Amino acid sequence: MSIDASWSPPTARERKAILDRTQTVAVVGASANPSRPSNFVVTYLLSSSADFDLWLINPRESEIMGQPVYPSLADLPGTPDMVDVFRRPEDLPEVAQESIDIGAKVFWAQLGLHCDQAAELAHNAGLDVVTNRCLKIEHARFHGGLHLAGFDTGVISSRRRP
Repeated sequence: MSIDASWSPPTARERKAILDRTQTVAVVGASANPSRPSNFVVTYLLSSSADFDLWLINPRESEIMGQPVYPSLADLPGTPDMVDVFRRPEDLPEVAQESIDIGAKVFWAQLGLHCDQAAELAHNAGLDVVTNRCLKIEHARFHGGLHLAGFDTGVISSRRRP
C-alpha cells in the first residue's frame, strides 16, 4: 500500500507546531527496562523539560517510574493528543487503527520506525503523522534541551570553569 500523494513527512516547522499543541501523550510500548529507548524517552518526558501529561501503554506492566501503565489505548482514562509508538513496524497499522478509534490527533512512530500502511491509514483518517523521528530529540531540538550528549548541560563555553 502506498502513501496518499497528499501526505509527506512534516517539516521541522510542522513538527514544532504539532509538539506545541500537544498536551497529552500515550506511549505505546513503554518499558520498565532502563536500557530500552522507550524508557529513556519516558524519563525525559516525565522531567520538567517536557510539559506533557503521559499515559504509558504496555500489557505486561502495571507501573513504570511510579506511573500507572494501561494495557491498551482503549483502556486510557481519556483521549491523548498524541500516540507515540515503540513497536515493531509490522505492528504499526494496528496501533494506527487503535489511535484512530480512540480519537487521537497525532500518530508518531519513533526513530527507525516507518510503515506506509500505518502512515496512510492515520493520514487518511485526519491524524497528523510523524514517522522515523524521536519525540525526545524533536522536543529537545525545539525547546533548547539538545546537546551532543543528548541533553542540555548548561555549559556555554568549551573552557573549563575556574
